[in-house]
Amino acid sequence: MYQQMIFVNLATNGVAASRKFFTELGYTINPQFSTDDCACVVISDTIIAMLLSKQHYANFTKKEIADSTRSSEVLICLSAESRQKVDELVDKAVAAGGTVSGETQDQGFMYGRAFDDLDGHTWEVMWMDPAAVQG
Repeated sequence: MYQQMIFVNLATNGVAASRKFFTELGYTINPQFSTDDCACVVISDTIIAMLLSKQHYANFTKKEIADSTRSSEVLICLSAESRQKVDELVDKAVAAGGTVSGETQDQGFMYGRAFDDLDGHTWEVMWMDPAAVQG
């Protein structure tokens, strides 16, 4: 069966700094699709974040590139296998230079936190109790 993938393309002010940030979170960079203008961050087998210099990003759109430190252009939500893994990823992001975004969301069966990366893109991390999904 075909596994559809998602490639999230994000404009960055500094490809090298963003590459370092995401490797500090435990993700790998695919060198085959990375250059000085682009870092291909492997989130999972089916999720890739393409971190593009603003100059390179501009090749793919005629629209103004959002200043993600001042406005929100996207909320990226990643699942986590446990509450502990949610906390671990957000804590790693903060230690690597990111900032906590918003308040912790704890609804018992669902738990989530969020961080902003070095360019202000918001990454939500959430866990949901598998029993709640099935029920």
